[in-house]
Amino acid sequence: MEKSEVESEPTPGRASEIDSAAPEAETVPAAAPPETGATVSQGEYEQVKAERDNLKDRLARLQAEFDNARKRAEREKAEFRDYATGNVVEQFLPVLDNFELALKAKGSADQLRSGVELIVKQMEDALRQLQVIPVATMGEEFDPRYHEALGSVERDDLPDHTVAEEIRRGYKLRDRLVRPALVRVVSNPKQQRE
Repeated sequence: MEKSEVESEPTPGRASEIDSAAPEAETVPAAAPPETGATVSQGEYEQVKAERDNLKDRLARLQAEFDNARKRAEREKAEFRDYATGNVVEQFLPVLDNFELALKAKGSADQLRSGVELIVKQMEDALRQLQVIPVATMGEEFDPRYHEALGSVERDDLPDHTVAEEIRRGYKLRDRLVRPALVRVVSNPKQQRE
C-alpha cells in the first residue's frame, strides 16, 4: 500500500516535469484515482515518459522543418520573381536607350518620326519575345472577352457588330488577356432592319 501511495503522489521534482509536459492539464479537472488498485511501475512510467519526450522532440523538429521549408519556398518565389522581372527589364532597356537618343536627336520631323517607328518596332519585337501578342481587332467580330466597346459607328459597308476602329491596342500573354482592346463597333442600320 505504501508503494502505490508513493507512486500515485508525484514528488515535487516529478510534479513539475508532469506539469511542464502537459500544460493543458491545468484546465482539465483531476480524475479520481482508479478504484481497481491498478498501479504503474517505475519502469513503465519511465518508458512512457521517454516516449513522450521523444514525441515532443519529433514534433519540435517537424515544426522547425516545416517553418524552414515555408521560408525557403517564400525566398525561392521572391528570387524567381526578381529573376523574371530582371529578364523583362533587360529586354526593354535598349528601347529606353533608343527613346533617349531620339530625344537628343537634332533631325527633321520626318527623321524623328522614322526613328520613333523603329523604336515601336523594337518594342513590339521585345513583347513578341515575351509571348505578348496584340488582340486582333480590325474587321473582327466584337468579342467582349477581348474587346471593350467605347462607342458605335454607323456604317453600311461593314457587318453589324464588327470592330470598325481600334482606339487602344489590347494584349494577350499567351492565352491570358493582359489588357482588352478599346474599340468602336459597327452599327449597320440595314442589317438591323432585316
